[in-house]
Amino acid sequence: MADAERPSRPRWRAPGLLWALLPVAVTAGLFWYGRAHTPDYTSSLFGRRYDDANQLKAQLGTALLGLAVVQLLLALWMYGRLPGAAAAPRPVRTGHRLVGLAAFLVSLPIAYHCITAYGVQLTDSRIALHSFAGCFLYGAFVAKVIVVRHRRLPGWALPVTGGALIVLIALLWYSAALWYLNGYHVPGL
Repeated sequence: MADAERPSRPRWRAPGLLWALLPVAVTAGLFWYGRAHTPDYTSSLFGRRYDDANQLKAQLGTALLGLAVVQLLLALWMYGRLPGAAAAPRPVRTGHRLVGLAAFLVSLPIAYHCITAYGVQLTDSRIALHSFAGCFLYGAFVAKVIVVRHRRLPGWALPVTGGALIVLIALLWYSAALWYLNGYHVPGL
């Protein structure tokens, strides 16, 4: 029987499944570490402790939210979804990537301090929301990198993963930076 006449067998899709499980593993790993780790409330962030560290994290978190908004606007411009804007010039793509890198780098010291100083806590709704959003943020980041690198994925995957990152950053800002800057109170939590 010639190759053209043989019935095609389904190809094993393990690599695709492994790529899909990687964001889940990152999220689960952060959650596990945050729950198993003994919090160190005296830990410092760039030499600042306690309320000074919270103030610095609120400022960095606000910068992160600003970078996320810029990232969203650049993405909308690149894909022709920004109302009233002409086609995006090529440097917009580079700017989008650089802003994304800056956002990722700004998030790292905040996340490091949160997970080492506090871990994952589920004591009240604000803290639980913040803990879950923090764990999911890096899983969503891994998912977005995978979607950007694998061109065979459906067209809706990129805006969904990018949108998830924006929403998670906004939730983190709302449940921590706004809470701190608003005198330890946020509406709804």
